[in-house]
Amino acid sequence: MSILQSLIKKEALHVFRDRRTMVITLLMPVLLLLLFGFAISTEVNNVNVVAVVDRHTDETREIIERFSVNPYITFKGVTDNSNADNLLRTGTTDAVVVLKTSNGRLSTQIIVDASNTTVAQASTAYIRGIISGSDMMSPVLTQTLYNPQLKSAYNFVPGIMGMIFILICAIMTSVSIVSEKENGTMDLLLVSPVRPGTVILVKLIPYFILSCTILAVMLIISYTVLELPLSSSIINVILLSIIYIILSLSIGLLVSTVVDTQLTALIVSAVVFMLPVIMLSGMIFPIDNMPVVLQWLSCIIPARWYTAAMRKLMIQQLEINYVLQEISILLSMTGLLLLFALKKFNTRK
Repeated sequence: MSILQSLIKKEALHVFRDRRTMVITLLMPVLLLLLFGFAISTEVNNVNVVAVVDRHTDETREIIERFSVNPYITFKGVTDNSNADNLLRTGTTDAVVVLKTSNGRLSTQIIVDASNTTVAQASTAYIRGIISGSDMMSPVLTQTLYNPQLKSAYNFVPGIMGMIFILICAIMTSVSIVSEKENGTMDLLLVSPVRPGTVILVKLIPYFILSCTILAVMLIISYTVLELPLSSSIINVILLSIIYIILSLSIGLLVSTVVDTQLTALIVSAVVFMLPVIMLSGMIFPIDNMPVVLQWLSCIIPARWYTAAMRKLMIQQLEINYVLQEISILLSMTGLLLLFALKKFNTRK
Protein backbone atom coordinates (compact mmCIF):
# COMPACT_ATOMS: atom_id res chain seq x y z
CA MET A 1 0.00 0.00 0.00
CA SER A 2 1.40 3.40 -0.98
CA ILE A 3 1.95 6.27 1.45
CA LEU A 4 -0.96 8.20 -0.06
CA GLN A 5 -3.34 5.24 0.36
CA SER A 6 -2.16 4.74 3.93
CA LEU A 7 -2.78 8.38 4.80
CA ILE A 8 -6.22 8.33 3.17
CA LYS A 9 -7.12 5.19 5.15
CA LYS A 10 -5.85 6.82 8.35
CA GLU A 11 -7.92 9.98 7.78
CA ALA A 12 -11.01 7.99 6.81
CA LEU A 13 -10.77 5.94 10.00
CA HIS A 14 -10.28 9.16 11.98
CA VAL A 15 -13.43 10.69 10.49
CA PHE A 16 -15.72 7.65 10.44
CA ARG A 17 -14.83 6.18 13.84
CA ASP A 18 -16.53 9.10 15.63
CA ARG A 19 -20.02 7.60 15.63
CA ARG A 20 -21.76 10.55 17.27
CA THR A 21 -20.40 12.98 14.70
CA MET A 22 -21.28 10.60 11.88
CA VAL A 23 -24.86 10.22 13.13
CA ILE A 24 -25.27 13.99 13.37
CA THR A 25 -23.64 14.51 9.98
CA LEU A 26 -25.89 12.03 8.22
CA LEU A 27 -29.13 12.81 10.08
CA MET A 28 -28.86 16.60 9.96
CA PRO A 29 -29.26 16.87 6.15
CA VAL A 30 -32.21 14.48 6.20
CA LEU A 31 -33.95 16.33 9.03
CA LEU A 32 -33.36 19.75 7.46
CA LEU A 33 -34.62 18.55 4.09
CA LEU A 34 -37.77 17.01 5.57
CA LEU A 35 -38.30 19.98 7.90
CA PHE A 36 -38.21 22.53 5.09
CA GLY A 37 -40.04 20.19 2.75
CA PHE A 38 -43.02 19.53 5.00
CA ALA A 39 -43.05 21.48 8.28
CA ILE A 40 -41.83 24.87 7.05
CA SER A 41 -44.10 25.95 4.24
CA THR A 42 -44.87 29.24 2.54
CA GLU A 43 -48.26 27.92 1.49
CA VAL A 44 -51.18 29.46 3.39
CA ASN A 45 -54.04 27.06 4.12
CA ASN A 46 -57.13 27.17 6.33
CA VAL A 47 -57.75 30.91 6.03
CA ASN A 48 -60.62 31.76 8.37
CA VAL A 49 -63.27 33.87 6.63
CA VAL A 50 -66.64 35.24 7.72
CA ALA A 51 -69.18 37.07 5.59
CA VAL A 52 -71.36 40.07 6.32
CA VAL A 53 -74.43 40.08 4.06
CA ASP A 54 -77.03 42.87 4.15
CA ARG A 55 -79.43 41.11 1.73
CA HIS A 56 -79.30 37.52 0.52
CA THR A 57 -79.54 37.07 -3.24
CA ASP A 58 -78.69 34.26 -5.63
CA GLU A 59 -75.30 35.81 -6.25
CA THR A 60 -74.40 36.15 -2.54
CA ARG A 61 -75.52 32.56 -1.90
CA GLU A 62 -73.33 31.41 -4.79
CA ILE A 63 -70.30 33.26 -3.38
CA ILE A 64 -70.89 31.84 0.12
CA GLU A 65 -71.14 28.37 -1.38
CA ARG A 66 -67.77 28.87 -3.07
CA PHE A 67 -66.26 29.88 0.28
CA SER A 68 -67.63 26.72 1.86
CA VAL A 69 -66.12 24.31 -0.69
CA ASN A 70 -62.78 26.07 -1.29
CA PRO A 71 -59.95 23.88 0.13
CA TYR A 72 -57.88 26.90 1.23
CA ILE A 73 -60.76 28.62 3.05
CA THR A 74 -62.32 27.73 6.39
CA PHE A 75 -65.66 29.48 6.20
CA LYS A 76 -66.88 30.51 9.66
CA GLY A 77 -70.34 31.55 8.57
CA VAL A 78 -72.30 34.75 8.23
CA THR A 79 -72.23 37.42 10.94
CA ASP A 80 -73.52 40.94 11.38
CA ASN A 81 -71.52 44.09 10.82
CA SER A 82 -71.23 44.96 14.53
CA ASN A 83 -69.56 41.63 15.37
CA ALA A 84 -67.08 41.60 12.47
CA ASP A 85 -64.55 43.91 14.15
CA ASN A 86 -64.57 41.81 17.34
CA LEU A 87 -63.93 38.61 15.36
CA LEU A 88 -60.86 40.22 13.75
CA ARG A 89 -59.55 41.58 17.05
CA THR A 90 -59.83 38.22 18.83
CA GLY A 91 -58.23 36.32 15.98
CA THR A 92 -61.34 34.22 15.33
CA THR A 93 -61.19 35.14 11.67
CA ASP A 94 -58.46 36.27 9.29
CA ALA A 95 -60.73 38.14 6.90
CA VAL A 96 -64.23 39.55 6.65
CA VAL A 97 -66.05 39.78 3.32
CA VAL A 98 -68.78 42.41 3.21
CA LEU A 99 -71.40 41.76 0.51
CA LYS A 100 -73.80 44.64 -0.11
CA THR A 101 -76.58 44.70 -2.69
CA SER A 102 -77.77 48.08 -3.89
CA ASN A 103 -80.04 48.72 -6.88
CA GLY A 104 -79.63 45.12 -7.95
CA ARG A 105 -75.82 45.34 -8.08
CA LEU A 106 -73.50 43.55 -5.71
CA SER A 107 -70.55 45.39 -4.18
CA THR A 108 -67.88 43.71 -2.11
CA GLN A 109 -65.38 44.81 0.52
CA ILE A 110 -62.55 42.70 1.92
CA ILE A 111 -61.28 43.45 5.44
CA VAL A 112 -58.20 41.47 6.51
CA ASP A 113 -56.05 41.20 9.62
CA ALA A 114 -52.64 42.38 8.39
CA SER A 115 -50.73 41.65 11.61
CA ASN A 116 -49.37 38.69 9.63
CA THR A 117 -48.66 40.09 6.17
CA THR A 118 -48.16 36.67 4.56
CA VAL A 119 -51.59 35.46 5.65
CA ALA A 120 -53.15 38.82 4.77
CA GLN A 121 -51.79 38.79 1.22
CA ALA A 122 -52.78 35.17 0.67
CA SER A 123 -56.26 35.75 2.13
CA THR A 124 -56.86 38.71 -0.14
CA ALA A 125 -55.71 36.77 -3.20
CA TYR A 126 -57.91 33.76 -2.37
CA ILE A 127 -60.99 35.87 -1.70
CA ARG A 128 -60.53 37.96 -4.83
CA GLY A 129 -60.24 34.79 -6.87
CA ILE A 130 -63.45 33.38 -5.40
CA ILE A 131 -65.45 36.58 -5.84
CA SER A 132 -64.19 37.24 -9.37
CA GLY A 133 -65.22 33.74 -10.38
CA SER A 134 -68.82 34.77 -10.80
CA ASP A 135 -70.75 33.25 -13.68
CA MET A 136 -71.46 36.79 -14.85
CA MET A 137 -67.78 37.25 -15.70
CA SER A 138 -65.60 35.72 -18.38
CA PRO A 139 -63.41 32.90 -17.06
CA VAL A 140 -59.72 33.63 -16.49
CA LEU A 141 -57.40 30.82 -17.57
CA THR A 142 -54.20 30.42 -15.54
CA GLN A 143 -51.32 28.10 -16.32
CA THR A 144 -48.67 27.48 -13.66
CA LEU A 145 -45.36 26.24 -15.04
CA TYR A 146 -42.77 24.00 -13.36
CA ASN A 147 -44.59 23.84 -9.99
CA PRO A 148 -48.33 23.53 -10.69
CA GLN A 149 -49.14 22.48 -7.10
CA LEU A 150 -47.20 25.50 -5.76
CA LYS A 151 -45.31 23.26 -3.31
CA SER A 152 -42.88 25.22 -1.15
CA ALA A 153 -40.54 22.19 -1.09
CA TYR A 154 -39.69 22.94 -4.73
CA ASN A 155 -38.36 26.31 -3.59
CA PHE A 156 -36.56 25.15 -0.46
CA VAL A 157 -34.75 21.99 -1.63
CA PRO A 158 -32.06 23.67 -3.80
CA GLY A 159 -31.34 26.25 -1.10
CA ILE A 160 -31.21 23.65 1.67
CA MET A 161 -28.72 21.60 -0.34
CA GLY A 162 -26.52 24.66 -0.70
CA MET A 163 -26.66 25.31 3.04
CA ILE A 164 -26.01 21.68 4.02
CA PHE A 165 -22.84 21.39 1.96
CA ILE A 166 -21.51 24.55 3.58
CA LEU A 167 -22.21 22.94 6.96
CA ILE A 168 -20.61 19.60 6.15
CA CYS A 169 -17.76 20.65 3.90
CA ALA A 170 -16.72 24.07 5.15
CA ILE A 171 -17.39 23.93 8.88
CA MET A 172 -16.45 20.32 9.59
CA THR A 173 -13.38 20.40 7.37
CA SER A 174 -12.04 23.58 8.96
CA VAL A 175 -12.65 22.25 12.47
CA SER A 176 -10.97 18.93 11.61
CA ILE A 177 -7.80 20.54 10.29
CA VAL A 178 -7.64 23.07 13.15
CA SER A 179 -8.01 20.23 15.69
CA GLU A 180 -4.93 18.60 14.13
CA LYS A 181 -3.05 21.88 14.61
CA GLU A 182 -4.19 22.13 18.23
CA ASN A 183 -3.11 18.58 19.01
CA GLY A 184 0.25 19.02 17.29
CA THR A 185 -0.30 16.12 14.87
CA MET A 186 -0.37 18.48 11.90
CA ASP A 187 3.24 19.46 12.61
CA LEU A 188 4.23 15.80 12.57
CA LEU A 189 2.56 15.33 9.19
CA LEU A 190 4.22 18.42 7.74
CA VAL A 191 7.73 17.31 8.74
CA SER A 192 7.14 13.89 7.18
CA PRO A 193 8.37 13.11 3.63
CA VAL A 194 4.84 13.72 2.34
CA ARG A 195 4.38 17.05 0.54
CA PRO A 196 2.06 19.63 2.21
CA GLY A 197 -0.32 19.59 -0.76
CA THR A 198 -0.72 15.83 -0.39
CA VAL A 199 -1.43 16.22 3.33
CA ILE A 200 -4.23 18.67 2.61
CA LEU A 201 -5.63 16.48 -0.16
CA VAL A 202 -5.71 13.52 2.20
CA LYS A 203 -7.52 15.58 4.82
CA LEU A 204 -10.21 16.60 2.33
CA ILE A 205 -10.90 13.26 0.61
CA PRO A 206 -12.94 11.68 3.46
CA TYR A 207 -15.19 14.72 3.66
CA PHE A 208 -15.60 14.71 -0.11
CA ILE A 209 -16.73 11.07 0.04
CA LEU A 210 -19.04 11.84 2.96
CA SER A 211 -20.52 14.82 1.10
CA CYS A 212 -21.15 12.71 -2.01
CA THR A 213 -22.94 10.16 0.16
CA ILE A 214 -25.10 12.92 1.64
CA LEU A 215 -25.78 14.22 -1.88
CA ALA A 216 -27.07 10.79 -2.91
CA VAL A 217 -29.32 10.59 0.18
CA MET A 218 -30.75 14.07 -0.40
CA LEU A 219 -31.45 13.40 -4.06
CA ILE A 220 -33.25 10.17 -3.19
CA ILE A 221 -35.41 11.97 -0.62
CA SER A 222 -36.07 14.88 -2.99
CA TYR A 223 -37.21 12.69 -5.87
CA THR A 224 -39.17 10.17 -3.78
CA VAL A 225 -40.48 11.64 -0.52
CA LEU A 226 -40.75 15.28 -1.67
CA GLU A 227 -41.78 14.21 -5.20
CA LEU A 228 -39.63 16.63 -7.18
CA PRO A 229 -39.81 15.96 -10.93
CA LEU A 230 -37.21 13.43 -12.07
CA SER A 231 -35.61 13.86 -15.49
CA SER A 232 -32.38 13.26 -17.36
CA SER A 233 -31.00 16.52 -15.91
CA ILE A 234 -30.13 14.59 -12.72
CA ILE A 235 -26.67 13.96 -14.20
CA ASN A 236 -26.16 17.71 -14.50
CA VAL A 237 -27.46 18.14 -10.94
CA ILE A 238 -24.82 15.71 -9.67
CA LEU A 239 -22.00 17.36 -11.64
CA LEU A 240 -22.98 20.83 -10.44
CA SER A 241 -23.20 19.59 -6.84
CA ILE A 242 -19.72 18.05 -7.03
CA ILE A 243 -18.32 21.41 -8.16
CA TYR A 244 -20.06 23.08 -5.21
CA ILE A 245 -18.78 20.42 -2.80
CA ILE A 246 -15.19 21.06 -3.91
CA LEU A 247 -15.78 24.79 -3.52
CA SER A 248 -17.13 24.29 0.02
CA LEU A 249 -14.11 22.14 0.90
CA SER A 250 -11.90 24.99 -0.34
CA ILE A 251 -13.71 27.38 1.99
CA GLY A 252 -13.09 25.04 4.94
CA LEU A 253 -9.42 24.81 4.02
CA LEU A 254 -9.15 28.59 3.83
CA VAL A 255 -10.75 29.00 7.27
CA SER A 256 -8.34 26.46 8.74
CA THR A 257 -5.36 28.54 7.56
CA VAL A 258 -6.70 31.72 9.17
CA VAL A 259 -7.71 30.50 12.65
CA ASP A 260 -5.89 28.40 15.25
CA THR A 261 -8.66 27.04 17.52
CA GLN A 262 -11.74 24.90 16.88
CA LEU A 263 -14.02 27.39 18.62
CA THR A 264 -12.81 30.22 16.42
CA ALA A 265 -13.28 28.04 13.34
CA LEU A 266 -16.88 27.34 14.35
CA ILE A 267 -17.61 31.01 15.00
CA VAL A 268 -16.02 32.18 11.74
CA SER A 269 -17.78 29.47 9.72
CA ALA A 270 -21.17 30.08 11.33
CA VAL A 271 -21.11 33.89 11.22
CA VAL A 272 -19.15 34.56 8.04
CA PHE A 273 -20.64 31.77 5.91
CA MET A 274 -23.87 30.42 7.40
CA LEU A 275 -25.75 33.69 7.85
CA PRO A 276 -24.97 35.00 4.33
CA VAL A 277 -26.02 31.64 2.87
CA ILE A 278 -29.39 31.84 4.61
CA MET A 279 -30.02 35.55 4.05
CA LEU A 280 -28.39 36.32 0.68
CA SER A 281 -28.55 33.11 -1.36
CA GLY A 282 -32.18 33.51 -2.42
CA MET A 283 -33.15 30.39 -0.47
CA ILE A 284 -35.80 32.25 1.56
CA PHE A 285 -35.78 35.88 0.42
CA PRO A 286 -35.90 36.86 -3.29
CA ILE A 287 -32.68 38.63 -4.25
CA ASP A 288 -34.49 41.02 -6.61
CA ASN A 289 -36.44 42.42 -3.64
CA MET A 290 -33.25 43.33 -1.73
CA PRO A 291 -31.57 46.74 -1.73
CA VAL A 292 -29.06 47.19 -4.54
CA VAL A 293 -26.12 47.04 -2.11
CA LEU A 294 -27.20 43.63 -0.82
CA GLN A 295 -27.83 42.41 -4.36
CA TRP A 296 -24.22 43.22 -5.24
CA LEU A 297 -23.02 41.67 -1.99
CA SER A 298 -24.90 38.45 -2.75
CA CYS A 299 -22.80 38.01 -5.90
CA ILE A 300 -19.85 36.82 -3.80
CA ILE A 301 -21.98 34.20 -2.03
CA PRO A 302 -21.39 30.85 -3.78
CA ALA A 303 -24.74 29.48 -2.57
CA ARG A 304 -26.56 32.15 -4.60
CA TRP A 305 -25.25 30.76 -7.89
CA TYR A 306 -25.63 27.14 -6.80
CA THR A 307 -29.24 27.66 -5.69
CA ALA A 308 -30.15 29.51 -8.90
CA ALA A 309 -28.60 26.80 -11.07
CA MET A 310 -30.18 23.96 -9.09
CA ARG A 311 -33.64 25.50 -9.48
CA LYS A 312 -33.16 25.58 -13.23
CA LEU A 313 -31.92 21.99 -13.35
CA MET A 314 -34.13 20.36 -10.70
CA ILE A 315 -37.37 22.33 -10.95
CA GLN A 316 -37.44 23.72 -14.48
CA GLN A 317 -35.52 20.69 -15.84
CA LEU A 318 -33.52 22.82 -18.25
CA GLU A 319 -30.43 21.72 -20.12
CA ILE A 320 -26.90 22.39 -18.91
CA ASN A 321 -26.40 25.28 -21.36
CA TYR A 322 -28.92 27.35 -19.39
CA VAL A 323 -26.66 27.35 -16.30
CA LEU A 324 -23.28 27.93 -17.94
CA GLN A 325 -22.97 31.34 -16.29
CA GLU A 326 -23.53 29.89 -12.82
CA ILE A 327 -21.13 27.02 -13.49
CA SER A 328 -18.44 29.41 -14.75
CA ILE A 329 -18.75 31.57 -11.65
CA LEU A 330 -18.61 28.55 -9.30
CA LEU A 331 -15.57 27.12 -11.11
CA SER A 332 -13.80 30.51 -10.92
CA MET A 333 -14.56 30.80 -7.21
CA THR A 334 -13.31 27.24 -6.64
CA GLY A 335 -10.02 27.88 -8.44
CA LEU A 336 -9.38 31.16 -6.63
CA LEU A 337 -10.23 29.73 -3.20
CA LEU A 338 -8.04 26.65 -3.71
CA LEU A 339 -5.07 28.71 -4.89
CA PHE A 340 -5.39 31.24 -2.09
CA ALA A 341 -5.97 28.57 0.59
CA LEU A 342 -2.99 26.44 -0.51
CA LYS A 343 -0.75 29.50 -0.73
CA LYS A 344 -1.88 30.64 2.72
CA PHE A 345 -1.35 27.14 4.08
CA ASN A 346 2.20 26.93 2.73
CA THR A 347 2.95 30.36 4.17
CA ARG A 348 1.65 29.35 7.61
CA LYS A 349 3.67 26.13 7.37
